[in-house]
Parts: sequence; structure tokens; C-alpha cells
Amino acid sequence: MRHSRRLVIAGLGAVLAHTAMDRANAADAASDYPTHTVRIIVPFPAGGTADVLPRIVAQYLGKRWNQPVVVENKTGAGGNIGAAYVATSAPDGYTLLASPPGPLAINDSLYKPESLGFKPADLMPITVLGTVPNVLDVRPGFPAKTAQELIAYAKANPGKVSFASQGNGSTSHLTGILFQKLTGTQMVHIPYRGTTPALQDIMASQVDLFFDNLGSSLALQGDKLRILATGGNKRDPLLPDVPTLREAGVASFESSTWFAVVAPPGTPPAIVQTLNKDITEVLALPEVKEQFAKIAVEPVGGSIAETTKFFADEHDKWRDVITSAKISVE
Repeated sequence: MRHSRRLVIAGLGAVLAHTAMDRANAADAASDYPTHTVRIIVPFPAGGTADVLPRIVAQYLGKRWNQPVVVENKTGAGGNIGAAYVATSAPDGYTLLASPPGPLAINDSLYKPESLGFKPADLMPITVLGTVPNVLDVRPGFPAKTAQELIAYAKANPGKVSFASQGNGSTSHLTGILFQKLTGTQMVHIPYRGTTPALQDIMASQVDLFFDNLGSSLALQGDKLRILATGGNKRDPLLPDVPTLREAGVASFESSTWFAVVAPPGTPPAIVQTLNKDITEVLALPEVKEQFAKIAVEPVGGSIAETTKFFADEHDKWRDVITSAKISVE
């Protein structure tokens, strides 16, 4: 009995010693981090705001760390392919995910767990890069000149107006669903693989409208497409003459797109904290704010706790839209 007890105590001591060593090694890794190239995975195609923002941040992180920070696009399945890649990467801080809401706060309400490929709740929040209001774009030559006229036209032509999205379950898709629900209209959804191809077809008049984020559409406003309304609570200073959809009579309408950075499950808290601190400080740089402003994005930052709560609130908001509209993606 005494011999067995000594063995148990010895084994427990070995486990505790091993745990202490692991913690010490993790602390050492965090204190040196980063020592080589950091990759930021973007789960959507190049060219859109989701791709541009992390590239701006990567440039300044590289200067701060004196290490390369590269952005790679791994697209498909509404952002799930890139997110699953990061979720199964080594939890060492050298592979991160920069993404709009889909993989972080929406897709687990849309996809079956076995087809999702990862658990969004297991990803470790770092911080929110920025937020931008969504806007209602229409193709050149579309007969409606205002949001009110668009709503009247869609009501008079059920199933004949098409709206583009960045993909099934994307913010632009769900915004279109919300718009239909609040206006009593019925439109045809045309999903694309990201912002750029959707904008190309809007400009080519292959699709009627698109709830895009302002950052991607702003430079195209005019001959290439027309922005009829914005989705914020108030008019955007970059488009002072464009009303909000609430002003256009769509009560309670609000839709914006945000972009955040997360790490793989199990990443040491000290590394996550380092990332939060450094990215937040980069977002506060005047030159970064200036570059964000050019694409209509407001820098956010914030603590890990604030980011975690923000993800949860956004998850609940869009889950309600998905559930009420009975949307699912195979």
C-alpha cells in the first residue's frame, strides 16, 4: 500500500513538474515572439476590404517586429476553408486568421458541424481591426433612383430583382434577407465567391443590387454603380447626401461589416495578449487611420474581453436572422 502510494505521489510530482515546464516553455516562447515569419490567412479572395485591411496591418506589424508578416488567401465555402486551416494549425501564434463575420460569428448557425470543419467558439479572439457600414448598390441603368423607388419596384416585381452577395451566409447575403424581411419584398439571391466578382457583375449589369461594404464600393460610386442608401444609424460623412435605409423608411434596419483577427485554439494566452497589444497599437497609428479612412473603415481595436463579447453579441444577432428566415447551407 505504501509502495503504491509512493508511486502515485511520484507520478503526480512528475506531472506537475512537466506542467510547470510546459508553462515555462510557453512563457519563454511568448517573450521571444515572434522569431520568424507570421502568416495571416484571409478566407476570401484578394481585392476586397477583407483582404486590404490585414495587408495594411501586416505592413506595420512587420516593421514593429522586424519579422516578415505575410497575407495568404485561402478561399471557399463562405470562409470556412481558410478558417478550418487556421483552426487546425499549430497554436504558436505564427498562423492567424483575419476575417469578416462569416466564419467567426455566422457560419456555425448556417452549416452542419460536420461540414463546417472547425468550431468558431474554439478560435481565440485577438481584436477587431475595423468596421464599415454596408451600403445598397444598384447596377448602372437600374430604374429605381432612390431606396424608396427600389422597394416599390421590388414589391411590384416579386422574384424579378436579383441581389448579389459575397457568398452563401455572408454578411451581404444576410443583409439582403433582412432587407426583404423588413420591406416585404421577394428577390433572387445570386451568391459569388467574394466581393470583387460581385462588384464586377454589378458594374456589368449582370445582377441588380448588392449590399456591399462602403469601403469596396465608394470608389465606384457614379457611372460604375449607384449607392442608394447606407446601412448605418446615421449618414456617413463620406456620403453626406446619401440617406440611410432608416431614413428611407426601413425601420430598425442596421447592417455593418467588421473584420477581426483570431488565433488557433490553444495558442498561449501570453502570445494572444502580445498580438492584441501590438495590433491595437498599430491601429492607433495616424498613418494607419489615414489608410483605413481612404476605404471608409473605422479602426476599432479593443481588449480581448471586449472582442470576445462583441463576437458573442454578433453571433446572437445574425443567428436570429438565420433562424427566422430558415436559412441553411449544405
